[in-house]
Amino acid sequence: MNLVTGGAGFIGRHLVRQLVDAQEPVRVLDLSSPVEGDLTGVEWHVGDIRDRSAVRRAVEGCRRVYHLAANPNLWTRRRRDFDAVNHQGTVHVLREAVDAGCERVLHTSTESILTSRRFDGGAVEDLTLRREDMVGPYCLSKFQAEEAAMTLAREGAPVVIVNPTLPIGPGDYGLSPPTRMTVAACRGALPAYLDCQFNMIDVRDIATGLRLAMEKALPGRRYLLGAHNVTLAEWLRMVGERAGRKPPTRRVPYWLALGVAHASEWWADWISGRMPQATITGVKLTRYVMHFDPSRSLAELALSPRPLADSLKDAVCWYRRMGWI
Repeated sequence: MNLVTGGAGFIGRHLVRQLVDAQEPVRVLDLSSPVEGDLTGVEWHVGDIRDRSAVRRAVEGCRRVYHLAANPNLWTRRRRDFDAVNHQGTVHVLREAVDAGCERVLHTSTESILTSRRFDGGAVEDLTLRREDMVGPYCLSKFQAEEAAMTLAREGAPVVIVNPTLPIGPGDYGLSPPTRMTVAACRGALPAYLDCQFNMIDVRDIATGLRLAMEKALPGRRYLLGAHNVTLAEWLRMVGERAGRKPPTRRVPYWLALGVAHASEWWADWISGRMPQATITGVKLTRYVMHFDPSRSLAELALSPRPLADSLKDAVCWYRRMGWI
């Protein structure tokens, strides 16, 4: 039995479908109840990774655990939720899986923690991370989760670690930050932008990479699931061409974007309770080098990501079917 925590999320949904298509038994642990199409071939547990007893029940009888459940947003009204879910929740999943005797446990980390003033691009598999380099509470919580996974692996536990970069493609019902930005660009709703660097990969290729890592990855090693280095200006031009919209041409200076983020988070914290227009963590991350060389990980896992243009085409078609653009 394969357990997938966060199986109703953007990446998790694709992973579950691939496992089912491969005729592998799947159990999902997620906060969300299943929607139509999710139940076929899947044993569904509605539960919270912050609840250790729920995690214990979910891992019972499982050979392999794919841990994806997390709060992926860069803002939440209760900042302590980042630690409770992303860090402590991860500890619950990893320790319960190891205690249950699972053969393999895969922890899904993130590219957002691969930040260092000393990093100027390239390979990150052996990059040394420091707590003081983490940008905001989301990144700190994911750094602590990866540290917990590394610690267990050093103790001999069969824990492998993958760091996906920004996912793009169809099926993001929850509107993760990259999808939210891309949909806004498709609508022509971005009057200006703060240019930055990032790496993107098709969400379906991430799901394939997770399955390959479960088979091939060495415990205690970091594997980067990434593909295409782009700037935001380049991405907005690509989105504009695909969606038939003119991309924004006005660039926002960093100081102004950071001020808007502070104001947006204040409004979200104290008035609206809804996702802010800009986040402090998101703006601060633009000052870091986020172009990576994933070739080592891709070669070791034998993963060949598809062209970015194909991923964008499929994503935009899906946004239209959803009525978002």
